[in-house]
Amino acid sequence: LILKEDIQNLGFKDDLVKVKNGFGRNFLIPKGKAVLATVSARKVLAENLKQRAFKEKKLVDDATTLGKKLSKVEMKIASKVGSGNKLFGSVTALDVVSAFKAEGHEIDKSAISIAGKSIKRLGSYEAEIRLHREVLIQFPFEVIPEKK
Repeated sequence: LILKEDIQNLGFKDDLVKVKNGFGRNFLIPKGKAVLATVSARKVLAENLKQRAFKEKKLVDDATTLGKKLSKVEMKIASKVGSGNKLFGSVTALDVVSAFKAEGHEIDKSAISIAGKSIKRLGSYEAEIRLHREVLIQFPFEVIPEKK
């Protein structure tokens, strides 16, 4: 199949992927997320990729620049804490997105992945931020107790 959009844990837009028949036939194709990789579809894809190569370089450069800016940001996320440094609730990718928004950076929630999906204790952690299919940065942040 040829993907029409980025799909997490599968591939990026315009990638050729192999999936199980049922997943492609019952989910990807009906939802418009992929098309069959016929000979003519592959030729169209090759032409589109050739035309997009120059634009892609600019996107990669912009993502790299943004990654350098983000790596300079020092982030501390405040959260309510109970006994033994355990949080009430948890810190997730959505909390990281809102912290970036407060700093003036727009980042999509699906671009951020935290090991274990959520954080339930105080301390220093690292999130992976995928700014582009070729640009992945490790972003350190700290979970601190909320001031009363």
